Amino acid sequence: MTLARLAALHGVATEYAPSEGVTVRVPDATVVAVLGALEVDASTPEAVERSLEAALRADRERLLPATVVRWRAPDPADGDAAAAPGAEPGSGGPPRAGAGPAATSAGAEPPRADEAFLGLPPGTRLRVTTEAGEEAEDPDWDLLPLGVHTLDALAPDGRGGRSTLIVAPARVPRPERRSFGLLVQLYSLLSTRSWGMGDLGDLRELISWAGRTHGAGFVQVNPLHAAVPGAPTDPSPYRPSSRRFPDPVHLRIEDIPAYAHVAPEYRAELDSVLTDAAEQREKVLRKGALIDRDAVWEVKRRALELLRTVEPGPGARADYLDFLAERGRALEDHATYSALAERHGHHWRSWPAELRDPRSAEAAVRAETGPGAGLLDRIDFHCWLAWLTDRQLAAAGAAAREAGMAVGVVHDLAVGVHPEGSDAWAQQDAFAAGMSVGAPPDAFNALGQDWGLPPWRPDALATSGYAPYRGLLAELLRHAGALRIDHVMGLFRLWWVPEGRPPTEGTYVRYDAEAMLAVLALEAHRAGALVIGEDLGTVEPGVRERLSRRGVLGTSVLWFERDWTGTGRPLAPERWRADCVATATTHDLPSTAARLSGDHVALRHRLGLLTGDLERERNQDAADTREWLALLQRLGLLPEGPGDEEAEVRAVHRFLLRTPARMVGVWLPDAVGDRRPQNLPGTWDQYPNWRLPVAGPDGQPLTLEDLAASPRLHRLLGVFGARTAPPDARPV
Repeated sequence: MTLARLAALHGVATEYAPSEGVTVRVPDATVVAVLGALEVDASTPEAVERSLEAALRADRERLLPATVVRWRAPDPADGDAAAAPGAEPGSGGPPRAGAGPAATSAGAEPPRADEAFLGLPPGTRLRVTTEAGEEAEDPDWDLLPLGVHTLDALAPDGRGGRSTLIVAPARVPRPERRSFGLLVQLYSLLSTRSWGMGDLGDLRELISWAGRTHGAGFVQVNPLHAAVPGAPTDPSPYRPSSRRFPDPVHLRIEDIPAYAHVAPEYRAELDSVLTDAAEQREKVLRKGALIDRDAVWEVKRRALELLRTVEPGPGARADYLDFLAERGRALEDHATYSALAERHGHHWRSWPAELRDPRSAEAAVRAETGPGAGLLDRIDFHCWLAWLTDRQLAAAGAAAREAGMAVGVVHDLAVGVHPEGSDAWAQQDAFAAGMSVGAPPDAFNALGQDWGLPPWRPDALATSGYAPYRGLLAELLRHAGALRIDHVMGLFRLWWVPEGRPPTEGTYVRYDAEAMLAVLALEAHRAGALVIGEDLGTVEPGVRERLSRRGVLGTSVLWFERDWTGTGRPLAPERWRADCVATATTHDLPSTAARLSGDHVALRHRLGLLTGDLERERNQDAADTREWLALLQRLGLLPEGPGDEEAEVRAVHRFLLRTPARMVGVWLPDAVGDRRPQNLPGTWDQYPNWRLPVAGPDGQPLTLEDLAASPRLHRLLGVFGARTAPPDARPV
């Protein structure tokens, strides 16, 4: 019981419920290991007693929690916006405390955070220092500006306390009107100008074409985060080196201004690079090769080294210097890591001792001798790459606005980072050592999952005022019309797996969801961007409701939308939730053509991934498909009748438009009949995950130009009808 009490104080679960009526006890060894990663000694019964006593004493003596959240009252103009929980409509209500990850369950609202809840003795004086440096004694909470402020308390007995105060809008921005858009993995979208994989120039072209020709309201892409350097690199965009900075492999080289000004003595070398780039493109488009990110980066790196010989103009130089100043230490750390990885490899834990810590490495690269000496120019090179990529991301966002898109570019935030990457090196205090994020056993994976991603420490986030999280969101939202958050349930809790143990021996660790949501709402408000949560799979009760209350859209995928509490049959369109992005599939699921044809079952059988008998799996899959097709026919959405695959794909999207979903997404490969998933969970080298170009039904790669000319694609997008429509319009 003592261990359980200590664990609860730190948000560590000692049991969990994988399904209704089932409770699984977490092994004590797991609880001890997770507490250890939080620097809480629970190694012996005596240590548990000491740690518990210390935690309780700290709670008694603490005047303020590390972070306090105050929700602004909803805008009265937002007619259907729910009032901020715990606040009276129109009053703005009192502030809320970030009372720690163990304070509440996911569905319950935290207690009111007035002075009594904060544990402040009578007569305690409060002072708020705003972001702008303005001070207010015993402030009027309703008049505080949105932002991240400092809250100081002084008790009559002379004790003081300081906390980060987050004043957040009641909810994130919401769509102004209903829209549809395209979902695409950018690397898979090659044009006749690509260098072996899709790039930001291709994204800009797709945006302009989709917005202007078909009235698309958004284009959603995969995470464009920086990959772990070196070859071979992990092709998955969901296991990056840094989530804060983009990967320069996405650059369109010819669009960099310096490209036109390379000196004559370098032109022959640049022409050689262009020849190699064309060869990379032809290998993928004409010779059946997989996308080779490492080969593409090697060619682009050679080109970039040549472009860097061009002296920038005064305007470009000023812009670059402003960029460096705005990004500050975070960019310097990322660039330093990248330069050190070029010399010592990306496994930073094996670097010379003085390079393993960012602050000591900072001194080492300025020394005249040693393992970091001589790297200042390479650090500047990587800062320059970040600037170039940022500017092309800005151009993509501008293209969306110019094309009249209602939302624009939807960027994607991965759930974590590589343990040997830039973020893990630069933010070591924020990550839990010896832990990995994953998922517990469920009906789809009896062994659970270990994703190999180190989790953020909830206590470190709170102590820092959520600075790493704030910086990450601010950076990603710079050029985004919306942000998709992968595994959004991680704002509430994550499954931690101790190093050396199987995923079945992990446990949940809770985060202060109120603070996480407040930071998200604040940064989204500042950027004027929507937020989409990927909330598929096992979701803790109450999580979807709290996300919706804060304006975060969910994700609804056709094949999963059934009446699970009743008949189990496909859910009628009018019963779908409105606050979501409705799609037929995702990058982790079969394409719609593969689902309708049953090809996805055959693929899983060939790779040995089926858990049951092939014939039984085929029959069950076919029965599921027949149910959906029957519903489409009853609704009059499939006038051609079953049997015509292309017509069935169109009918599926007509169905999505019958739902009240605020956004409807079209998986771009669906528009041309591609049968291959971009990622097949449960595989590593058995399947070419994250390396396939968009292709037709025959598997032949299609260029962006082919896509734009495809009659099949035009027929599908024609389903969406008029360019603009009110939020409740459901054209068929």
